[in-house]
Amino acid sequence: MEVVKGIPVAPGVVIGRAFIFEDVRIRVPMHSIPAGDVPRELARLEQVLAEVRADLERDRDHAAEKLGEEPAKIFAFHLGLLGDPSLIGPIREMIEHQRVSVAYAVSEAFRQLADRFRSLEGQVFKEKAGDVLDLDKRILARLFGADGDRLARVTSPVVVVAHELTPAEAASLDTSKVLALAVDLGGRTGHTAIVAGALGIPVVVGCQRLTESCNEGDRIIVDGLGGTVVVNPDPLTVEAFEQGMARMASERARIRETAELEAVTRDGTRIDLMGNIEFAREIPDLLENGGDGVGLFRTEFLYLTARREPTEHEQFEEYRRAVELLGGRPLTIRTMDLGADKYTQQQAEEPERNPMLGLRSIRYCLQNLPMFRTQLRAILRASAFGPVRVMFPLVSTSDELKQARMIVDDLQEELRDEGIAFDEDIDLGIMIEVPSAALMASTFAREVRFFSIGTNDLIQYTLAVDRGNASVANLYSGSHPAVIHLIKAVIRTARRFEVDTSLCGEMAGEPIYTMLLVGLGLRTLSMAPGQIPAVKRVIRSMDVASCERLARKVGSFDSERQIVRTLREELEKVVPGSEDAWVLGPRR
Repeated sequence: MEVVKGIPVAPGVVIGRAFIFEDVRIRVPMHSIPAGDVPRELARLEQVLAEVRADLERDRDHAAEKLGEEPAKIFAFHLGLLGDPSLIGPIREMIEHQRVSVAYAVSEAFRQLADRFRSLEGQVFKEKAGDVLDLDKRILARLFGADGDRLARVTSPVVVVAHELTPAEAASLDTSKVLALAVDLGGRTGHTAIVAGALGIPVVVGCQRLTESCNEGDRIIVDGLGGTVVVNPDPLTVEAFEQGMARMASERARIRETAELEAVTRDGTRIDLMGNIEFAREIPDLLENGGDGVGLFRTEFLYLTARREPTEHEQFEEYRRAVELLGGRPLTIRTMDLGADKYTQQQAEEPERNPMLGLRSIRYCLQNLPMFRTQLRAILRASAFGPVRVMFPLVSTSDELKQARMIVDDLQEELRDEGIAFDEDIDLGIMIEVPSAALMASTFAREVRFFSIGTNDLIQYTLAVDRGNASVANLYSGSHPAVIHLIKAVIRTARRFEVDTSLCGEMAGEPIYTMLLVGLGLRTLSMAPGQIPAVKRVIRSMDVASCERLARKVGSFDSERQIVRTLREELEKVVPGSEDAWVLGPRR
């Protein structure tokens, strides 16, 4: 039995069999396979070799047509390797006799061949080593691209174990086949973690070397509440976790009863609880959890889960469906937040050195105007069917906002000329996600009708902590005094200019922050649908006067630890049984 400590993302406890989702971006760790899987792995090898050979031959023929026969000869070395028995034979033997995955066998055989070339004198051999590794990457990319297909063929639900997942890979997981997710890398508010957390299954990230200690088919426990993963648990451990699962199910059922009640404080103040979603299909679950509407529609996942850029009609249909499912409740659509760890780096010929500070979000949109205009037209058209608001992400300068507004104005004129209906008075707003936007809130307040404070990025950029980096996860905290001061400043400015303000970062869904956020003046919070009942429970147990006193008290602290301790103490006073971490949120 091995116990691995990670970072909890989504609560719940699951016991199941491991499915290893391999990763082309790293050296593949060795994974043993059951004897019965050997024929399947050999078949995968033959299939991928045939596919790669076809790819190379197609590339060779294309090069010959465009560049001539001589340049096309560069493909001869790769094609020769694919047919070399001295390379392919040992790969088959490793799978048959050592019972390892095809990915590991390919990776190891090609690494050894590259090392042999490197050991020889002469630049030409060093170049050949590079060619070997290029072919290795091509084969592994084919294999790992097929992991989703392999997962689709499993006959019983599994626990997915991965070294790293992209947001698109996480979004594509089929929860009818995936019981839980455990990932080596990542932080609690990274984009992959957010998407995975929305799947409604237990998720633990930051598991370090879990993929090296876990093999396909191993029995595994994933505790998304405590952030613990247990590989090959003993009977006593299984029994203890099963008892915990029963207690958690009972607690969840009790909290879920709150969903149908109004989010009103004990002294009569109504708090709007909105949902953060990636797809329109999540709206029924949002409404079942007692949500008042959609405060954040992350539209970039329409791009991340498609093989091509979605058309205007496809986007329009998705937005219209969301409007109709909400039945008159508000829908806030964030324009595509592509870049950083989402989409653009995979498309770029030369990836950015520091994409979190690079061409992302509104910056990317303004440099890709045809794509941006297509999306905005789709949103405007959908606004004819119900209440829609447009929100621009990661705005850091007034010029960015002015450019975006000009594009909207231009498209509105275009739609009028075409006789296409849209909301002539549609609300435009921005996300406050960077310190410059928070400090310039008074400037932006003159230009927009609403703010949404995106604490996930605001924390990242204020504290200079990569939100997806498990190595610095302990430094990433919404309880930092600087973060709280910025949130407070934005709320004060918005109130002065009568700009509607909400908070849509992960802080909104953590009950430990609910009293503080209401005390700072927020009356709208947006979170993952499954978090709404627990937050609503806190709201119905507190009064605004106590929240305001708490906010003043916390505002005088300069210690994160002191702030967390105080928030916990106050919450435990108003919520019975708040010692349950599922109710309180993460402990620090």
